[in-house]
Amino acid sequence: MSEQSFGVTQMVDVSERLNFHRHLQTLVNKIHATQDVDELMVELSAELCHHFGADRLTIYVLSEDQTSIISKVKTGLNAFKDIRLPISEQSIAGFCALHKRRLNIANVYDENELSRYSPQLKHLSEVDKRTGYVTRQMLVSPILDERDNSLVGVLQLINQKDNQPFSLLALEGVIEIAKTLAIALRQRQAGVFVAKSRYDYLIQDGVIALAEMRLAQISARRKNKDFESTLIEEFQVSKESIGQALAHFYQVPYRPFKAGLIKPLNLLKSLKREFLEEQQWLPLEETTSGIVILTKDPEQIRNTRVAQQLYPQGQLIYAVATTVDFNATLDAFYGAGNGDDGSHITDILSDMEDDVSEVVTSEDVSAAQDNELVKLVNKIIVDAYNQGVSDIHIEPYPGRNKTEIRFRRDGTLVPYIEVPSSYREPLITRIKIMCDLDISERRRPQDGKIKFKKFGPLDIELRVATVPTSGGLEDVVLRILAAGEPIPLEKLGLSKNNHQRLVNVVNKPYGLFFVCGPTGSGKTTTLHSVLKYLNTSETKIWTAEDPVEITQKGLRQVQMNPKAGLTFATAMKSFLRADPDVIMVGEMRDKETTSIGIEASLTGHLVLATLHTNSAPESIIRLLDMGMDPFNFADALLGILAQRLAKRLCPSCKEAYQPSDAEMLQLVEEYAEELLQTSRWKENPQQEKQKLLQDWKKDFANAEGKFTLYRKKGCDVCQGSGYKGRLGLHELLVGSDASKKAIQNHARVAELLAIALEEGMRTLKQDGIEKVLQGFTDMPQIRAVCIK
Repeated sequence: MSEQSFGVTQMVDVSERLNFHRHLQTLVNKIHATQDVDELMVELSAELCHHFGADRLTIYVLSEDQTSIISKVKTGLNAFKDIRLPISEQSIAGFCALHKRRLNIANVYDENELSRYSPQLKHLSEVDKRTGYVTRQMLVSPILDERDNSLVGVLQLINQKDNQPFSLLALEGVIEIAKTLAIALRQRQAGVFVAKSRYDYLIQDGVIALAEMRLAQISARRKNKDFESTLIEEFQVSKESIGQALAHFYQVPYRPFKAGLIKPLNLLKSLKREFLEEQQWLPLEETTSGIVILTKDPEQIRNTRVAQQLYPQGQLIYAVATTVDFNATLDAFYGAGNGDDGSHITDILSDMEDDVSEVVTSEDVSAAQDNELVKLVNKIIVDAYNQGVSDIHIEPYPGRNKTEIRFRRDGTLVPYIEVPSSYREPLITRIKIMCDLDISERRRPQDGKIKFKKFGPLDIELRVATVPTSGGLEDVVLRILAAGEPIPLEKLGLSKNNHQRLVNVVNKPYGLFFVCGPTGSGKTTTLHSVLKYLNTSETKIWTAEDPVEITQKGLRQVQMNPKAGLTFATAMKSFLRADPDVIMVGEMRDKETTSIGIEASLTGHLVLATLHTNSAPESIIRLLDMGMDPFNFADALLGILAQRLAKRLCPSCKEAYQPSDAEMLQLVEEYAEELLQTSRWKENPQQEKQKLLQDWKKDFANAEGKFTLYRKKGCDVCQGSGYKGRLGLHELLVGSDASKKAIQNHARVAELLAIALEEGMRTLKQDGIEKVLQGFTDMPQIRAVCIK
């Protein structure tokens, strides 16, 4: 068809034509980067209109039945209304689709002009009447598949800005754009997905809609926030989904952050944190296949070849991470720098060369006082405190093997760092110097204490124990002692029933009260909470502790010193002459201390103590086996609180679910295991189990009688473990008349347990199951902690 068929012949300046096609190529590239017609309307419609000098642009696509074309018309920010036109001469776009012809119309209301194409061609003036928009010029082109000239859609430009017919240059551009759209639309129809952006696979995988993706981009720009953070916080896209999308895009594995990563000190040795933050990559580990490089953009790191130059002998294996994963891994390797001097653990270790030719000996005290070594020990302690660690384990290995350092966090040991072998003995020596131990003695265990305020930025104390191991080495364990105010009694995590019974017991003016459990179960914390409750201006309280972990104003606290002859027994004797109201003994571990405690309780004093036993009834038998008089002991006993610590589900990521009837029946069976020893449950166990389940529904279920339990999931807050912090499980046996009579008759553990259960005691496991029903923890933790 001649140029005259499309309007007035126009001469175009060469430079104008060059600029027009240069910008047109940019638009072509952008069209290939879009995901569908909706995205094109959102992102490019205004730019296309401006380029062609048009007021409006519409793209029609062929319907599935191929009898009509469908137009996506913008009606809101990201909302589109489908308009369907039949492929016929009843509309200009329909005519274009029917005959696969381009039309350049100067005035759509000029019937003479329209008749040049076809006598039946009409303009849909009803649309103008309904919207109030007046259509004048129109440039329309079919979108054809060049392979078979089949129809894909129609491109329509409306109203030239200067009210003139669309130019020949505009026609050339429309032809080029139509070809590009044909390729793009055919790919979409055939299901061919071409990702142009790091996050496009989130749309492909159905994680987020295109419109939501665009809104996220707008929100991130407006708030000057990281795009991934916007997706996670505002659009509830999980970090894992983003990671999988990145892995799909870059064709490399996704490596989420995991707690307890072993730091590859041989790889990080010469690398500073600032360099890796700038480069946005870091070496993760060295495997048999090669060195794993973690990065947010594997293609960029490959192209720069910086990592390859730093590790020329190794095969590099790239893995992708989200921004959150990458930063968390960087913090795990270098430390977050909270409240210390700003140095990082790997920066310190990078300066500690592992010199093969010269091994530093333990006698070389000056090496232990080296500035870098001092900084290393301080940094280990500061990191442990900031991470909520209870114990630091330093574990040397013989020969050229490195010294491993692990942290106990929430009851579980996790790797922290490895130290070069040549520094294992200076490391131990430095710690011994800090707690005034004999640095030349390596054949027997030693105990000491570090007042860290003298050496570092924290006002904390650490209890130190050294243990000789094979090969002439020594292990060191540092316990970070609890500091600050004791926990109020009402915040100990006691059940309502246990809290009230405990208050009733400790309000007695005299008697003997025990807290029992294994090491690290929180016995001292609980006793100090009781002391805080009892600590008033009218009460004189003496404590004998080894060590003094928690300090309270108003308490007279005595630190045991066996070397000076100050033991629990001697302290107790001196307390009885110092007009006490309440006496707390750190541990009753021998017959003499226990006898003095019983004597003190019978002479008008309230005595609190700890025991290392498994349960409340077993504690009674243990004390009687020490040789205590059963009559005096029974008279003195107020109560025994057994305690354990279970891991608490992470509140940030714990996952709710509806338990099955079988799971609830299993919980009932486990809860009732010990209760079956009582007389009431022996008579009609099934009826009691049904009654227990009904009581649970009343206390823990919703209005429909449905329970909600929780299970672990794992997130950045809990470092992927699913657990954050711990909670107490309690078993409180009260010294009632029935239990005291049983003690005097040398009753066995099973009989004492049955009496306590009859009187309302709940075992550790029963208390744990109730806390599972409350959503605080899960049954795997309860079963792991409560062996019965």
